[in-house]
Amino acid sequence: MLNGKKVVLVMPAYNAAKTLKRTFNDIPHGYIDEFILVDDKNQDNTVEISKSLGISTYLHQNNRGYGGNQKTCYAKALECGADIVVMLHPDYQYTPKLIPAMVSPIAEGVHDCMLGSRILGKGARTGGMPLYKYIANRFLTLFQNILVNEKLSEYHTGYRSFSKEVLEKLPLEQNSDDFIFDNQMLCQTIYAGFKIGEVTCPTKYEKGSSSINFIRSCQYGIGVLQCSIETFLHRFDIRKSAMLEPLDMNKEN
Repeated sequence: MLNGKKVVLVMPAYNAAKTLKRTFNDIPHGYIDEFILVDDKNQDNTVEISKSLGISTYLHQNNRGYGGNQKTCYAKALECGADIVVMLHPDYQYTPKLIPAMVSPIAEGVHDCMLGSRILGKGARTGGMPLYKYIANRFLTLFQNILVNEKLSEYHTGYRSFSKEVLEKLPLEQNSDDFIFDNQMLCQTIYAGFKIGEVTCPTKYEKGSSSINFIRSCQYGIGVLQCSIETFLHRFDIRKSAMLEPLDMNKEN
């Protein structure tokens, strides 16, 4: 418990057997009340390792994709009574040692959502982020900030924490099961008026870390642009968005 709030850490896993134990061992366990891992039909022994570490482990019978995995992660966290949910990739790309900084602002009511930003400091390039990904990140973030009326250093980090209220209000099932889920979720969070904070996060691009290839990165970038334009058009009542309309209905009610 942190300030009387239950903190649950969720890990969306895909072939994370080589890095899961290392990630788990570096987590400041005094801040976490429960651990959840969702295995997206891995092809290795991630499930066995997860269970041996005492983590509550759930297995998808079919590969649902990164977004589909997160949907299960958040649903399971809320089912077990989470007040704050931290998402940490089990591939050790993001350091678990920043968890106190990721949850404390939410526990104290300062922010509703926290992002571990690779861009605030110099961690992205020194940690091995490919140059084309760094340039694309900066371009897309500038574009998104203008269209969604926010001022974040990046929208593409996979290190995030949310209050229970955010997860309960957002219509996450409306979102994609693919990688674009992350951006759709942030657009919903911003549109709903929740407060977002950021903390500088060093990152490591290693052989065992998950990463999408160049073609998939291009597809993701196009999806990001579409998501941002969709949010912009919805904000000004030019064209309604299925991912944001449920938030309007909640406001009306």
